[in-house]
Amino acid sequence: MKKKFETEAIRTQMERSQNLEHSSPIYMTSSFIFEDAEDMRASFAEEKERNIYSRYSNPNSSELIAKICKMEGAEQGFAYASGMSAVFSTLAALLNAGDHVVSSKSIFGSTHTLFTRFLPKWNISTSYFDTNDLSAIEGLIKPNTKILYVETPTNPGVDVLDLEVLGKIAKKHGLIFIIDNCFATPYLQQPIKFGADLVIHSGTKLLDGQGRVLAGITVGSGELMDKVYRFSRITGPALSPFNAWVLSRSLETLAVRVDRHCENALKLATHLEDHDKIEWVKYPFLKSHPKYEVAKRQMKAGGCVVAFEVKGGLEAGRKFFDRIQLLSLSANLGDSRSIVTHPASTTHSKLTSEEREAVGISDGMVRVSVGLEHIDDIIADIDQALG
Repeated sequence: MKKKFETEAIRTQMERSQNLEHSSPIYMTSSFIFEDAEDMRASFAEEKERNIYSRYSNPNSSELIAKICKMEGAEQGFAYASGMSAVFSTLAALLNAGDHVVSSKSIFGSTHTLFTRFLPKWNISTSYFDTNDLSAIEGLIKPNTKILYVETPTNPGVDVLDLEVLGKIAKKHGLIFIIDNCFATPYLQQPIKFGADLVIHSGTKLLDGQGRVLAGITVGSGELMDKVYRFSRITGPALSPFNAWVLSRSLETLAVRVDRHCENALKLATHLEDHDKIEWVKYPFLKSHPKYEVAKRQMKAGGCVVAFEVKGGLEAGRKFFDRIQLLSLSANLGDSRSIVTHPASTTHSKLTSEEREAVGISDGMVRVSVGLEHIDDIIADIDQALG
């Protein structure tokens, strides 16, 4: 019987031990023992599927991976110590010296730095296309292009890219299509349905939902994930058993949490649209969003992030942040507690002002990760901070 999303999130569990525990235990062990010499030989020869060493696999990380694979419609996955270790390990496993990547300009600041400052050390180059001009992608593709990389909705400007169009371009040119699905979560969006080969998450964000642990995960086709797994098994960026256990528990409440995040975010975005101190506001499920129809087609709801600009520029923005009382000033997102961030001076501060401007990050942009507090209290705090 095919189960619904919420049921899979709760009922996908590791096999119970002889103790018949109802909730999965934590396997805080670095290694596992073997029955005899033949069992040990066969295990290392991969003639058996079993746990050998927690850098390779652990019952807790395996349970987490199984859940995300079911949610995303993926075949295999690997769980990482952070979102960025998932991004780097996935790219490093699949790219060779001389390869080329085509990426959206609007990506997380650390991913951008990876493309522009570190991958070039191994003669791997990247060409960027504007989020609002997907027609430019094919003109950037070269004989050595291997990967098409995007995130949608984007960080921090919540732009939306048409996954169906991207999937067709990738298939036409034989590219590996990789999506950072962190802002949407598999509850709101499943990129594999639109042709994505691999999907990456920072589990630190909405998957955990309470700002407790660092984690990342990549899932996708078995063929590609085998390469990613073998690279990751050797290089050692594996997620700890405890953090995997925490995340697996968190996924049990993902649907109900994200429903409330989205409800609150839409109410805040609608309120800010009519605010006389706001220059502009963007949220995927606002009808004023340039890609509203695309968002409605590929997402269940708009997510937890609202972006806006305070009138009065940088100085007005500073006053806004200094006046905030309830909301947290932090660089994280997807927390049960609402968070306000100034991307230009935090998450994207390593980009030049020209690079930020190219992806729509103004000096006065504010990113709000809308939490689970009562929406009236969230709105009241932002209103008083706007003066």
